[in-house]
Amino acid sequence: MRDFSWKYFAMTGDVDAYLLYKQAGEPPVNDGDLLMGEEKDYDEEAQ
Repeated sequence: MRDFSWKYFAMTGDVDAYLLYKQAGEPPVNDGDLLMGEEKDYDEEAQ
């Protein structure tokens, strides 16, 4: 997907394609997993 969005941006100059390219290069963040991990650490400390 990253290669496609870059090629599309290069051919058209479409800003949305560039933003998609930038977003595809970043690691995904799942806030739910972070919260679950924090709760798990808290529970382990409480015991």
